[in-house]
Parts: sequence; structure tokens; C-alpha cells
Amino acid sequence: MSLKSLIVPPLAAYKVSEGKYLAKRKRFERQRQKAGEPHVIEFFHDVSDPYSQLLAKVLPEFQARYDVTIKVWHISPPVDDFVPERQKLADYALTDANRLAAQAGIDFQVKKITHVAFQEKTSAEHFDADTRLTSLGHYMGGMLFYGGEWYWGLDRLHYLEDRLTELGLAQKECVGPIFPPPQIAVSITGKKQPNKPVIDFFLSFRSPYTAIVADRVAELADAYNADLRLRFVLPMVMRNMSLPKAKLEYILSDTAREARRIKAPFGKICDPVGRPVERGYSLLPWAIEQGRGLDFVRVFLRSVWAEGVDANSKGGMRHIVEATGLDWQSARKILGNDDWREEAEANRLEMMSLGVWGVPSFKIGDVVTWGQDRLWVIENELKKTG
Repeated sequence: MSLKSLIVPPLAAYKVSEGKYLAKRKRFERQRQKAGEPHVIEFFHDVSDPYSQLLAKVLPEFQARYDVTIKVWHISPPVDDFVPERQKLADYALTDANRLAAQAGIDFQVKKITHVAFQEKTSAEHFDADTRLTSLGHYMGGMLFYGGEWYWGLDRLHYLEDRLTELGLAQKECVGPIFPPPQIAVSITGKKQPNKPVIDFFLSFRSPYTAIVADRVAELADAYNADLRLRFVLPMVMRNMSLPKAKLEYILSDTAREARRIKAPFGKICDPVGRPVERGYSLLPWAIEQGRGLDFVRVFLRSVWAEGVDANSKGGMRHIVEATGLDWQSARKILGNDDWREEAEANRLEMMSLGVWGVPSFKIGDVVTWGQDRLWVIENELKKTG
């Protein structure tokens, strides 16, 4: 066991633990009551952001459901450091937000809006809103902030609704959240398909969201008797794309929250960025050839993101290989090779050509979606092929 795996994982586990964030909530509520302040929810609205538009559409219903005050900040779009592929994001978000509205049964057409509309605001208002967002530790629109926690768009609104309900702020007639997270139907294992579907799974060993979706996408593929094609790519930071601290911290806290909800192991982290990822990828094609590719992916991700295993150490990698059911003596002979790089680059180029640039992303037929919370998009397509 390496020194890194002894010290870092327990600290990471505490940082994203449920106990820590519940204690933070209690402190906030005590301070709010002591100050006699109302329950104020801040909405950071970027009018050019499709997810902001969709959230703004449901906020009147949200306001009617809960005894809270909503303060709206009109912000400018995120700076380039937080949006490495601005045009791709604009195009994808428009498609995804409209798809989300349809899934949620919301009669609303998200529109492409340039941020020129924001210029109607004075420079002072502009500055104040952006400054407020930055001071609270975030970087993009479509966000709700309450009591030290962030809730992104329609997808995470249910977390805030649960919190407000626990505080006794819900109207009595409220039944369930505005948009409950869709569940995939894994109970139909072995369903036969006339033409066996193929799901392309774009993944990275350094992605926490990939870590909490790997088991579920495997279950989904099994449920619909689909082939799952593993398309590994280098992490963003290993292909010269920025990941500012504020973005990383939000991703980790959001992943931890999602992991708790779906009961996925997560939190005891030994970050595999750099050489550990490369070591893992050097064995993945071999694992695929042995018929254990998916097993290797699941074990590697669980090991580094939930069990604190250091994949940069001999012992750590041996643990991963053997837990996958593969032979360590065979693995060590090829560990550290560079043969995988050409395939990883080809996967990246195809992923980018599909209009997405991050993981986990999925493709089935002509449908492409991004995010661990978009498996319902893939399942909807699988149902069509049945």
C-alpha cells in the first residue's frame, strides 16, 4: 500500500461525505434562524443557456410549492476556462434541454438565444451578478444556490425540493418533485432484440461521473441484450483542456450526492490522473481481448474512486487485475505499453465528431447523449428497437 493511498483517500472520503454536508446544513440553518432571515434561494440565470431557460420555466411552479423567496441574478456566460468547447456546448445543450423538457412532460420549446439580450442590463448589474456567482464558488448559469449548496437545472431540482420539504416549507398539496430522476428498467434482463443494438460507451478512468455510471450502463446493456462497446479516451486535463478548481470541486460534490442517491460506491478517492490512467489503458485492450474489458473498467473505476487504491503502485494495479479475474503475471509483461494511444485518439476524434467532448457519453444508432444522468435517453432508444 502506497503512502498516497494511506493519506489521501480517507481525507477525500470525509470531504464528500454525507455527514459533512449534513453538518454544514445544520450550521446554516442555525445561523439563518439566529439572524431572523427568510429562506432565500438564488437563481443564476444565463439567458443564452438552454438549461437556464428550462429552469426558469418551472420556477413559478416551484415558487408556488414552497414558502421561499427567489432572488434572480442575470449573469453572463462562463469564461473560456470553464467552457473548452463553447460552440459544441451551445449546440448540444439546445438539443439536450429540449429532450429533457419532453421527458419531463413540460410544454416548452427551448430556444437559441444569443447573450445580446443581457447587454440591456447595466454594466453595474452585470458586474454584481457575476461577482456574486464567483464569490459563492461557481461559474455557470442554470444554477440554484441555497445554504451552501448548488443545484443545477431541472436535473438537480429534486434535491432542493427534498431539502425544503424536510424544513417544513412545502405546501401540503405537494406530492413528489417537479421532475423525479428517471429510473432505468433493469428488471427485464434477457429481452431479445431482432437486431442486437450496440451502445458506444465513451469513458475515462479519471472521470468521477464515469465511475458511478459504469455499473448501471452494464446493467442496461444486459437488460436489453445489447453489445457495449468500450471507447476509452484520455481525460480532459491530459489532452490540454482546463479544469479549474471551482469546476472540479462542484463535480466531486455533485458526483458524491448522485452516488448516495443511486447507492453507488464513491468517495475514497486516489486520483488516477496521469500515469495511473496510462497504466490502466495499457491493459484495457488486453482485458477486452480476454473477454474481461467491462469487468476491468468497472473494477478499475471502483478501486480508484471508491476504495482508495493507488493504480500507480505495483500492489494497486495487481489488486485491480486480479479482482477482474485476470492473470497478474501476464498483465505485468505488457503493463506500461503505449499501444493503446492510437485507439484512444481515434475514440476521441469520433467522440468530438459526434458533438460531445466529455465523458461519460453514449451513442446508440444516431442518438448521442452525454452524462451519467442521461441513461434514460439510451433506454428510450432501446425500447424503440425492441
